[in-house]
This record gives sequence, C-alpha cells and structure tokens, in this order.
Amino acid sequence: MPTICLIPGDGVGQEVIPAAARVLTTVAPDLAFVEAEAGWACFLRCGTALPDETLAAVAAADATLFGATQSPSTPVEGYRSPILALRQHFDLYANLRPTWTMLPGQPALDLLLVRENTECLYVGRERREGDAAIAERVITRRASQRIAHVAFQHARRRAQQPSASLATDSLPLTIGQSAVTVVHKANVLKLTDGLFREACLEVAQAYPDVRVNEMLVDAAAMWLVKNPGRFDVIVTTNLFGDILSDLAAGLVGGLGVAPSANVGAGRVAVFEPVHGSAPDIAGQGIANPVGAILSAAMLLDHIGRPEAARRVRSAVAETLACGTITPDLGGAASTDEVTAAVVRHASAQR
Repeated sequence: MPTICLIPGDGVGQEVIPAAARVLTTVAPDLAFVEAEAGWACFLRCGTALPDETLAAVAAADATLFGATQSPSTPVEGYRSPILALRQHFDLYANLRPTWTMLPGQPALDLLLVRENTECLYVGRERREGDAAIAERVITRRASQRIAHVAFQHARRRAQQPSASLATDSLPLTIGQSAVTVVHKANVLKLTDGLFREACLEVAQAYPDVRVNEMLVDAAAMWLVKNPGRFDVIVTTNLFGDILSDLAAGLVGGLGVAPSANVGAGRVAVFEPVHGSAPDIAGQGIANPVGAILSAAMLLDHIGRPEAARRVRSAVAETLACGTITPDLGGAASTDEVTAAVVRHASAQR
C-alpha cells in the first residue's frame, strides 16, 4: 500500500491539498495518507519551518504532495524556505514543469520545462557589504550534466507517446518530434552560464535521436509569448527556470493550473502546485485546486499508476470544458465545486 505524505503548509495550501487528496482517494483508494507540517505558521509556532518529524515523514513516504508556504520578504533569523530546504536536503535536483493547453479555445500547447533545482542563485550565499548586497551564483558541471540528462530522457520519452495536453482534441500528436532547447545567458555570464551550456551540449551527444537547440533566456521569453509551439523540452538553470515556467503557465490560464514535480536520483519525490500561499484569497474557498490536482496526477505517474493519472487529467479536462472554473480563470465556482466536479468525472470513468 503506497503511502503519500501530505504537507498543506500555509494559506491556500490548506485548501488545495485536501482537494487533491480527495481526488487521489477517488482514483486510487488503496493509498494511505500521513500529514506533516511545514511553513511560516509552523515556524511561528515551533521555531522551525521544517521540523525533523516532517523530514522523516517525507523520507518514509512513497511520494509527497506539498501545498504552499508563506515566506517573509525580509530576512528572519532561523527561517528558511521549506521547499528549498526539501529540495536540497533530499537532492531533488530536477524540477519538472509541464505546460498543457487547459481550456477549450486556447492555442495548442504542450511543453516541458526542466529546471535545475539545487544551485544557481538559490544556494543562499548572500551578504551585505555596507550599502552593497552581493549574491553568489553557483553553477557546477555535475549539476548541469545531470539536469541535461533528465531533459533529454524526457524528450526521448515524449517522442514515443501522444501529447499529454488536457485539451487533446485540439493538439496534434508530436510523436517523433522531440527536441531540447538549452536556455542560458552565456553571452554575458560567460563563466557560469558558459559552463552550463558546455555541459548540456556535451550530454546532447549521447542522445543523437533528440534534436538540440540553444537560445538566450531573453529571446526564449519572447518566443514563449510569440510562438510557444516551437518548444518541446526546455532545460535551464534554477533562476531562469523559475521565471520562464511561470511565464509559460500564464499562457494556459495562470499559476492556479500549473503543476510541478521535484525529483532526484533517490526514492524521495515532492509534487506541488506552484501558485504559492495566496494570502489575499486564503480562507475564501475560491482557490483553484487544479494545480494541486494535476500535481497529484504527476505523483500517480511517479508511483506507477499511469491509468489513475490519466483518469485525473481527463477528469480535469472535462471539468474545465464544462465551465466549472474558479475566479482566476474567469468563472465563479468554488474550490469545493471544482473538486467535486473532478471527482464526479473521475468516478464516471471506472
């Protein structure tokens, strides 16, 4: 019996993670759940944002579904982002951010952004020197090569299967058309991004069946807006990946519908919607649960339940097509109403 660790965290995480767990129970009733805590509220109560008990629960589970945490915008002694800490503690070096066409009438889109998840500017090496603030950017060959392998392996896999787009009727299959675009800024960041580019292109030689392109990050941002269909798999550094994946989410409805996975070479994997704690709407019952539900679908794929994952994605597609959508997508449905619709459609597929 697979065990799933649930970490709702702060804000709307407290609403969307129970929603996703309800959907998981519908399509995979044999799953067992344990709940753990993390986040700002946990820090204020316990003095730590990521208790040892939570780390133990994540390590023991077959997979973890993480909600959101509210982080202060100014330094607070002893506080560290729990999701960043989880990524580094368990060496979850690959952040997978799929972007699918969500709503009928949207332009067809199916791309995967593979983001290096452990270094770059997110290593936490910042300091103040008088009136100057300095951050160190760390790029290593090892981390660059292993994230490149992830990107090329996913591109190869995507070439062997139909599109995962939710609105599959509007999106032609892309079988046999795999390509990886290496996104960097090596024209300016010659040492750090130069190393990243070099390592990725070295890895590309091991995948002769996958086309490889490269693009500067500012050009990639422009082309994502102008013609996102030119991309299949994007691989890039931590900060650039953080920014570009949010931009891509805006093409299909926004952060409320964006799922993600944090994976590494070990057993631990953490799945999360990317919308944050959204304190402005927390507690109002209008948070979009789709990002968390689609993250749960990625979790099901990870634990070897592809048919259950397919049912979840299909149920989400039917729900959105029927117009049951939250205010962020222009609708009036509540979190519970969207969740109930997904559960209903998933149940009907038995």
